[in-house]
Amino acid sequence: MTQVKTPVVQRLLDPDWAAGTLADDVRRGLGALPRTLPPKWLYDDHGSALFDEITRLPEYYPTERERHILQSNASAIAQQSGASTLIELGSGTSDKTRTLLDAFAATGQLERFVPVDVSEATLRRAADEISHAYPGLQVEAIVGDFTLHLGQLPTGGTRMVAFLGGTIGNLYVEERAAFLGALADSLAPGDSLLLGFDLVKDTNRLISAYDDAQGLTAEFVLNSLRVLNRELDADFDLQAFSYVPFWDPHMERMDLRVRSEMPQRVRIPGARLEIDLGSGEEIRVEISSKFRPEGIRSELAAAGFDVTGAYTDSGDDFAVVLATRTPT
Repeated sequence: MTQVKTPVVQRLLDPDWAAGTLADDVRRGLGALPRTLPPKWLYDDHGSALFDEITRLPEYYPTERERHILQSNASAIAQQSGASTLIELGSGTSDKTRTLLDAFAATGQLERFVPVDVSEATLRRAADEISHAYPGLQVEAIVGDFTLHLGQLPTGGTRMVAFLGGTIGNLYVEERAAFLGALADSLAPGDSLLLGFDLVKDTNRLISAYDDAQGLTAEFVLNSLRVLNRELDADFDLQAFSYVPFWDPHMERMDLRVRSEMPQRVRIPGARLEIDLGSGEEIRVEISSKFRPEGIRSELAAAGFDVTGAYTDSGDDFAVVLATRTPT
């Protein structure tokens, strides 16, 4: 019987990172015009639970489409990548990744799994569960932010980095270029990236996916203000805001905002900030860019990746590509 290997957890984030970074982000984003908030602050415990519910809604297709793609193509991905180490950025519970782990286990080639996430509690639970589910697999979890710690990913063997869930779409164009470039710099020729992204499609379907009939997405986006009230002692009146999702055809992305329905002054002591919002003034909380296959190939090529495998669902709603780091 194969012995279960004790998972290792490495902390790259300072314990006070969240509080300090939140205050910095709020000063920078709400203290400027147009006003913005980074989407990572949507995912406190309540926000994460809401998003989990959203992924199960009939209107919200990306999660299940990506899951279907992985279930149909995991074996081919495992064999083509030749990876002995699987690294997952923004891993959370590593739920969908288990489809990949099953495929790698069948090949016998995988030696190490490296989940990376900012939540230490979630990582520890997932690392323990995966260690027991896949005896003999070395789990080396990293408490870190994928926008900060790509240069500290573990080396050795052939590596495949999984960046799934369409999270690449939450980054602005210049942020995507910086992220892909930094990731390429951290990988060796022959290492690979498994990237999941949403495809451009009918506008009505997109708007419906981000403005569900139950109002869960609205509650999820407005939860960002609740986080600021709790963590920074802000006095946002959530009843004075509405949720505004719209499709930006020029940038081909969903733009998710909250709108002040009346003139109001908001105090945010924890960020040493006070702002005056006009009636109708909006705060952008998240974008979700949609892609065309030729566009993502071009972005990957510019960063130093060559697409070696492309997979989609039967309706061409979502896509996953395997891209290999090219020699410099």
